[in-house]
Amino acid sequence: MMYFRIIVHQHLTIMYRKSIILLFIVTIFVNAIMAQSKDEKAVATAVETLRKAMIDADQKTLESITAEQLSYGHSGGNVEDKKTFISALTSGKSDFVTIELTDQTISVSGETAIVRHKLNATTNDNGKPGTVALSIMTVWQKQRHHWVLLARQAVKPPPAKS
Repeated sequence: MMYFRIIVHQHLTIMYRKSIILLFIVTIFVNAIMAQSKDEKAVATAVETLRKAMIDADQKTLESITAEQLSYGHSGGNVEDKKTFISALTSGKSDFVTIELTDQTISVSGETAIVRHKLNATTNDNGKPGTVALSIMTVWQKQRHHWVLLARQAVKPPPAKS
């Protein structure tokens, strides 16, 4: 009988240890998922801040939401640095009246995030009304605990298949 109690006690001790280890592993995975979700939300907020700043031509916000090393690629092949990008918006050379972003995906890997979305906008570049529909990929980097735009590339969507 005593032998049976020892075996049961050892078995319960092993099960208890396994349960603790499993709980520890699950906690690590849940924390990783929550951190990823937190970063994705922060990146989505940064994307929205940029969208509003582009419509408002808000120089202060544009300067704070973009990295010094910004590479801003247009669908026509033109690439701007931070100074040129902000200047084009604040001067009216590039004037967004509305910007609608759809089909957005966010992928975070450490201090870097890749965001893809469709952009549909009404424009008034140099006083000339127009519309634009583009597919966009942006690269965001966490700098000093804030997500900033590091790179952007736009492409014209392929023609609709008939």
